[in-house]
Amino acid sequence: MDSEASFVHLHVHTEYSLLDGAIRIERMIEKANNLGMKAVSLTDHGNMFGAVHFYEQTSKAGLQPIIGCEVYVAPGDRRDRSPAPEGAPNAFHLILLVMDEVGYRNLSKLVTLGHLEGFYYHPRVDMALLREYNSGLIALSACLKGEVPFHLRAGRPDRARDKALELARIFDGERFFLEVQANNLPEQRELNEALKELGRELSLPLVATNDCHYLNKEDAEAHDVLLCIQTGKTVEDEKRLRFSASEFYFKSRSEMAEALPGFEDALDNTALVASRCRYEMEFGRYKYPVFKVPEGRSLEELLAHRARRGLEERLAEKEEEGEALPPEKVEEYRKRLEYEIETIQRMGFSGYFLIVADFIDYARRRGIPVGPGRGSAAGSLAAYSLRITNIDPITYGLLFERFLNPDRISMPDIDIDFCMEGRDEVIRYVAEKYGRENVGQIITFGTMKARGVIRDVGRSLNIPLGEVDRIAKMVPEGPGVTLERAIAEEPDLRQLEESEGPARRLLQISRSLEGLARHASTHACGVVIADKPLVEYLPLFKGSKDEVMTQYTMELIEKLGLIKFDFLGLKTLTVIKHAVRLIEETEGVRIDVERIPLDDEAAYRLCCEGRTTGVFQLESSGMKELLRNLRPEVFEDLIALVALYRPGPLGSNMVTDFINGKHGKTEVSYLLPQLEPILKETYGVILYQEQVMKIAQVLARYSMAEADELRKAVGKKKPEVLARHRERFIRGSTENGVDRKVAEHIFSLIDKFGGYGFNKSHSAAYALIAYQTAYLKAHYPVQFMAALLSQDMGNQDKTIKNIAECRDMGIEILPPDINESQADFAVS
Repeated sequence: MDSEASFVHLHVHTEYSLLDGAIRIERMIEKANNLGMKAVSLTDHGNMFGAVHFYEQTSKAGLQPIIGCEVYVAPGDRRDRSPAPEGAPNAFHLILLVMDEVGYRNLSKLVTLGHLEGFYYHPRVDMALLREYNSGLIALSACLKGEVPFHLRAGRPDRARDKALELARIFDGERFFLEVQANNLPEQRELNEALKELGRELSLPLVATNDCHYLNKEDAEAHDVLLCIQTGKTVEDEKRLRFSASEFYFKSRSEMAEALPGFEDALDNTALVASRCRYEMEFGRYKYPVFKVPEGRSLEELLAHRARRGLEERLAEKEEEGEALPPEKVEEYRKRLEYEIETIQRMGFSGYFLIVADFIDYARRRGIPVGPGRGSAAGSLAAYSLRITNIDPITYGLLFERFLNPDRISMPDIDIDFCMEGRDEVIRYVAEKYGRENVGQIITFGTMKARGVIRDVGRSLNIPLGEVDRIAKMVPEGPGVTLERAIAEEPDLRQLEESEGPARRLLQISRSLEGLARHASTHACGVVIADKPLVEYLPLFKGSKDEVMTQYTMELIEKLGLIKFDFLGLKTLTVIKHAVRLIEETEGVRIDVERIPLDDEAAYRLCCEGRTTGVFQLESSGMKELLRNLRPEVFEDLIALVALYRPGPLGSNMVTDFINGKHGKTEVSYLLPQLEPILKETYGVILYQEQVMKIAQVLARYSMAEADELRKAVGKKKPEVLARHRERFIRGSTENGVDRKVAEHIFSLIDKFGGYGFNKSHSAAYALIAYQTAYLKAHYPVQFMAALLSQDMGNQDKTIKNIAECRDMGIEILPPDINESQADFAVS
């Protein structure tokens, strides 16, 4: 066999061998396809970060994915962190490839234990773990740093023979291969012959690999720079970590054969190994955490019971506060709740709601402030009844379907804001309740961004710092900016790339490395909770603060069916907590911010005058100007403010139209009488996504689930989907008695302004926090500012701004006093 299809690369390092591998998964797959290969592997150093993405993309391209890892094997016990003898490594390399489901689980466990128990410079396993977790795995002896190659090169053939036999026994004789490589290094050629001889002596088969670290031969220079970035060296340093040849690229079969004459069987064996690696990753089936229910009750019954009881408690509270509802309104609440309960139960999400309600209840019982809501979940009456949220969706016209579309089975996403000081305690509670091994935080990756990669590469090339900085600053700032786009848009950058000087080399290498993963860290808020130990589903990683996290990112764990929850720390909730405590200590007044009146004149006056430094969402100079122009008088005005102060509305006429409509400077047009109830609160402006949905429902007889699809189409601006909805909207409207031209005009407005539309549920929840802080600042300015100063103590710029605000308010800031001062700012 000598066709390209008869060779498979079994030793490949992608960008997830951080600052070592320079191969992008998509480009590797594209090259493998172009070369006619039928399979490809992923074997990053000590991790499986890229496994799910690699599996997805490879399968999509019609190739066979082989998940693997180049693990580090400790010379003795993995927990022994004593330095290795001089000349000996603290770990040897070994390639492991997944054959089946058992192998995937075993590799996940090995990689996990390497990080959690064996980390010493590298995540290390040991021979004891290999004996325990080898089923379903194929092992290759690895590169020059493998233990068998190490002993052969050191002139210890007997040690090499013993180690090869030990590995062969562990892997049942048929799952261990000696690995020859095609990198053309003199020492490798010598080793290849020794491995060939050893294989003949022990009847062990050979496989040929190339320890690929970059895709094409011409990428060797960029890879050299990548290693310099990793080690903090420059390319001029002769002693730097570097590869001795430009041969570690993704070669074709013919290139491999040319570098390995006499090793045709080793090349052919790669396809035989690949044929044994048939693991299929499972996507989509949800792995719900186990929420314990009383005996004789189901999750669905418990959800219904608690939600109904919670609604009656909410209605009773309204009555206590003088908001007694007429019977028909109460019936509206009950009908809406039954609809939501039925939908949640049918979609299988009862347990999810109960879990979220439980840890929020724990936080409240422990005195940890919880936000009133975040995102679309505030549109759910069930969430309000379970006290997951604290915004009444019926009062503010919020839609359940914006949160959970009954026609699309996808996990609900309830994001929760907690006081910064209590967030970790809530996560600990969840870990204790569902099992520490079942709960983990989630990894995220920092990548080499346009400006940053220029600076990294410039340092490695030893280009003067001032020159590198000058070039980096030519790249526009902002999200999504790439070097390709910057060079296309900036003539000076384009001229540098077309020049012959060092700047051209800098930009070319930067473009080659831009976007590669640079480091791993913990996701700011994501926590995954599973029904059994996470390692049964995926490998785990230990962060810089010893926190245990998944090796897959949030998007990928969701694809595996694992359930993630967002625990966000919100500084403002901590400010509120401290302000309320100071008010009680100094004034003897106990404030419950969840029950303050929403029509307080002093709070709105403070907003109208733009005195909102420290007020949540309302403290920027642009927002202060908008406050003074709009002059909010009711809570709905604050909801609108949060939605209006964004680039889309600010860059259009929406803000002007809203303000002029509110103050009667222009006549408000609703186009049709049917639209007045929907657009009255925003003076004819389509400001909220929920308004788009209601317009579609009222005019074109969309179901709310259909209307949510329209909302998504408008937001994502997908032409083919929008065209389909345009036809559907106009047809439905005309059948409903609307003039065709009017229907066309209304759809064009939806298309134009609906894309700027904001989620009203989120806006309402955040407007409530804004109002609470405005209320506290208006009535208890000293206590509020003391709490704010305490929270911003570590930020010099904010502290200076807050002190200036205190002076403007006539609040005196006293100097430190050894007898009076406390750890935080206090009220004297």
